[in-house]
Amino acid sequence: MKEISLILQAYSEAKAAEKKTALATVVKVEGSSYRQPGARMLVTEDGLLTGAISGGCLEGDALRKALLSIHQQQNKLVTYNTSNEDDAEIGLQLGCNGIVHILFEYIDNELENNPIQLLKQLKAERKEAVIITIFSLKRGAEQIGTSLFFRKDSPVLHHNNNALNLISDAKEVLLTKKTSVKKLQENTEDEALIEYVHPPISLIIAGAGNDVQPLVKMTALLGWEVIIGDGRNVHATKKRFPEASQVLVVKQEDFLNNITIDDQTYFVLMTHNYKYDLAVLKLLLDTDCRYIGILGPKSKLNRMLDDLQIEGIMLNEEQLSRIHSPIGLDIGAETSEEIALSIVAEIKAFESGKNGTSLKYKTGKIHDEIHYGI
Repeated sequence: MKEISLILQAYSEAKAAEKKTALATVVKVEGSSYRQPGARMLVTEDGLLTGAISGGCLEGDALRKALLSIHQQQNKLVTYNTSNEDDAEIGLQLGCNGIVHILFEYIDNELENNPIQLLKQLKAERKEAVIITIFSLKRGAEQIGTSLFFRKDSPVLHHNNNALNLISDAKEVLLTKKTSVKKLQENTEDEALIEYVHPPISLIIAGAGNDVQPLVKMTALLGWEVIIGDGRNVHATKKRFPEASQVLVVKQEDFLNNITIDDQTYFVLMTHNYKYDLAVLKLLLDTDCRYIGILGPKSKLNRMLDDLQIEGIMLNEEQLSRIHSPIGLDIGAETSEEIALSIVAEIKAFESGKNGTSLKYKTGKIHDEIHYGI
């Protein structure tokens, strides 16, 4: 979502400056590639790039293709064969061993539901959604492009009637939470990228000490939305945490007031005040939040569980599974910056359904498989 947010901001600035733009989207990958379907990059007519469609190896040639799309005011599909180092057409010697199909879309500001307008809907609510992009691998074929926005219990927005035939596929992707690429008809080269997009991680931190500062800086870099709550008004200030969305001075018993919890909400307790952390933990046990990280040694958690038991609160297996303490991946962290890195890595691994082990020992592909089918 951060990439999309940056693209929307760049588009807004370009439009205000009356600059024409094109959107480059990775719509299909065969084999290995640095970026996967759904990666995007906005290009302005004066060559400003926002976002990324590769690790930097394709951007130079992609800029030229995007400028051509802007000049001709047409959508274009370009295929890069990164598995062939001798490919005379590309001549980039990428060595990624894959074929990457990238769609370049001229952004018509007069079109009501142009690609940018559809992407804007993702920020309207903190809810998962599906974006459908229709393309064709046939040389010279019409490239329909980003065509439809779908979100449960929201109006369907589209600019091409063909996309309406894919509503059932959009519902399936929303259910499985997995992006897919589908052929529109058998024996044709017309396909659709049906992309699942979830809202950014919402990180709620109990604590406003100095060790929270690097954690906020790192998560802001990732585009996470961060809310900080602490009972100390000297510590909980916006000046100390400029990257945070909100910084609240709040009593422990009121910590969850005005906090919205969804599937992408993660809590970290690191006030260094045992009673405050314990009180917030008690509140969280009655919610459906999936992740509760507690800073400190295992003995701290055991003490918390004992004190809760004294109060007659016995945690079940499901509640215990949601608690991560000591928080973070085991990377030998010592400093506050290293601890922040450890925490961020564990939350990202949890959010992605991974175990956080070294890729060196991974036997399959680095990226999750995209479903390709009819």
